[in-house]
Amino acid sequence: MNASRRAYAGLSTLTMALLLSACASTPQAPVTINLVSLNDFHGNLEPSRYTMKDVDGKEHVLRAGGAEAVAAALQAWRKEDKDLLLVSTGDIVGASPALSSLWADEPTIQAMNMLGLRASAVGNHEFDGGRKELLRQQHGGCDSSRPAKACKYAPTFGGAKFTYLGANVIDAATGKPFIPGYTIETVKGIKVGLVGVVLRDTPNMVVASGVAGLRFGDEADAINALLPQMRAAGAQVIVALVHQGGRTVESPFKTDCSQLTGDIVDVTKKIDPSVKLVLTGHSHQGYLCGVDGRVVTQADTAGHLLTRVSMQVEPGSGAVRDLKVSNVVMKPGEYPADEKMVAFVAEVKERSQAALARPIARVAGTPLLRKRDANGESTIGRLVADAALDSTRHLGAKIAFMNNGGVRRDLEAGPDGSVNFGQAQAVLPFGNTMVVMDLTGAQIKRLLERQWNQPEATGDAIMHVSEGFSYAWDAKRPVGSRLVPGSVKIDGKEVQDGATYRIAANNFLAEGSDGYPEFAQGTNRIDTGMIDLEGFTAYLKKIEGQGAPKATPRIRKAD
Repeated sequence: MNASRRAYAGLSTLTMALLLSACASTPQAPVTINLVSLNDFHGNLEPSRYTMKDVDGKEHVLRAGGAEAVAAALQAWRKEDKDLLLVSTGDIVGASPALSSLWADEPTIQAMNMLGLRASAVGNHEFDGGRKELLRQQHGGCDSSRPAKACKYAPTFGGAKFTYLGANVIDAATGKPFIPGYTIETVKGIKVGLVGVVLRDTPNMVVASGVAGLRFGDEADAINALLPQMRAAGAQVIVALVHQGGRTVESPFKTDCSQLTGDIVDVTKKIDPSVKLVLTGHSHQGYLCGVDGRVVTQADTAGHLLTRVSMQVEPGSGAVRDLKVSNVVMKPGEYPADEKMVAFVAEVKERSQAALARPIARVAGTPLLRKRDANGESTIGRLVADAALDSTRHLGAKIAFMNNGGVRRDLEAGPDGSVNFGQAQAVLPFGNTMVVMDLTGAQIKRLLERQWNQPEATGDAIMHVSEGFSYAWDAKRPVGSRLVPGSVKIDGKEVQDGATYRIAANNFLAEGSDGYPEFAQGTNRIDTGMIDLEGFTAYLKKIEGQGAPKATPRIRKAD
């Protein structure tokens, strides 16, 4: 090589080195990642009643949510950012209104596919139909635990295009995860790791047979264990999707709220500090809180709210900067309609119309609300418990118990007070059967005391009880002895510890679920095979025109 060529080659090498050095030293601009989170949709394809607390503490009742409102909002927001990432924190289905449950929740899975959902933590209600049905919802097919409903909306079912995540759900037989624990989405060149968990108390939230052979581990431990694996797979920023929640007296629109309580607080504190965003669910309450340096959010239920997240991510380090969150009410008509979703929901409603519109009875004084009084009772709760007792009196039942979580909605009606099947089914959507058994007076008292041992030990944990049964409780007394002595009565007579009483409960409670093992210890058991909804609709016909049950307190909170 001659001297001039050697000089040129040296110059070229020096020039390239300088260029590369300059590129390496130029910091890359942060990338804006936009996420939207929903939770606890529960098959609510249509809008529903929502009591909204504004930032001034005032309550407003409106109709919100549903697939059309959510689709319209997402369509508008994706015009601002086509790379917007939609995620869920569980209970997409389960306890669904008839519009979805009539068809084994297949329309809701299809709606989520249309919305572009990418991933969801598995919720406890995803196990309502058992592990087999959950896997069918994920992968499709017609082999279902609900054969009378599956693949009836369409001859085939393709399953979810999004991924269910359950990092803490382990198959006991193999010791391996039952479903994936995480997934990684690439957004604007940034690899976003999504790790999902369900509350570890899931076995107490579903029928035991639905989770047989599965173990549910600690939520935070499961997340932390996967972080090295996710980073090795390229995840630059990690978001936790946690189907566990809390409560706060603050408005769902107040950012950096500071009064969050409940299990999610301890879970969040245990999660590795590198995880800056924890999206939650399960407690059906909207909030935008700060916990131990992390942002913790939830978006109510039924699509009433969506949580919008914007964060600046440094491409090199994955460091999260300027993390902003907001909750947005999903008011019908607020955004231009997504015509494809409008047409889809209209089709589902048309296919379902005959069953949904079937009249049941006229009920005075509707709506009958789930909102509880200071004693812990609600109007619709009393009615449901009375219906359960009425349907089992012929088998000797003297008391009926109903778990709070089993009553899902207010009982609404038409302008003339006429209740149709769809409105009744929205109150009792699970399709549980009624079970009759014998319990001793001592067992009844023990299970009543457990009401204040629940994760949310407030009036919201109190079970509904039927007419003729009464007791008083004192919040000033220690947990485990809150019943006022001598106050537990049936038809005005004090319940005796050693005596035996015939009681009725749905099969969920009867298996000892929801933290009430005394029900599982009942003797002389009869599963009637009667669906609780059937007994409820029969009772509405029986009391037609009478309206709400007597307002005389069955449960009394001592002053």
